[in-house]
Amino acid sequence: MGNAANNGFDPKAFLVKVGVGKTILKFERSQHFFKQGDAADAVFYIQKGRVKLTVLSEQGKEAVVGILEPGQFFGEGCLNGHPLRIATTTAMEECLITSITKEAMIATYRTEIFRAVHGVSLDPEQPS
Repeated sequence: MGNAANNGFDPKAFLVKVGVGKTILKFERSQHFFKQGDAADAVFYIQKGRVKLTVLSEQGKEAVVGILEPGQFFGEGCLNGHPLRIATTTAMEECLITSITKEAMIATYRTEIFRAVHGVSLDPEQPS
């Protein structure tokens, strides 16, 4: 298995820097990142703060399904083919979030993460 020392990919550096398909966002307490039913087109990484995940039943009842901390991802359902968000996410305090488009996340997996784990790239444009 590869690691950052021998293949040049540093996941922490990737997650905290702006780049193609990535933006760093600040959210205040009680702001929504996305709401249940919104288009699912990005994955989010928590650099700072806590995030509450809730779902709304057909009867209108809200249930908290998770509290996320720094270092965790949310919104990754878009990578599984979910076209719409299945939960609402809300900042519990001031948050610093990396937003990564679905396309950028898939491209990074194909070129960097797969190579780090398996020693080869899935991208024919990238040498192994």
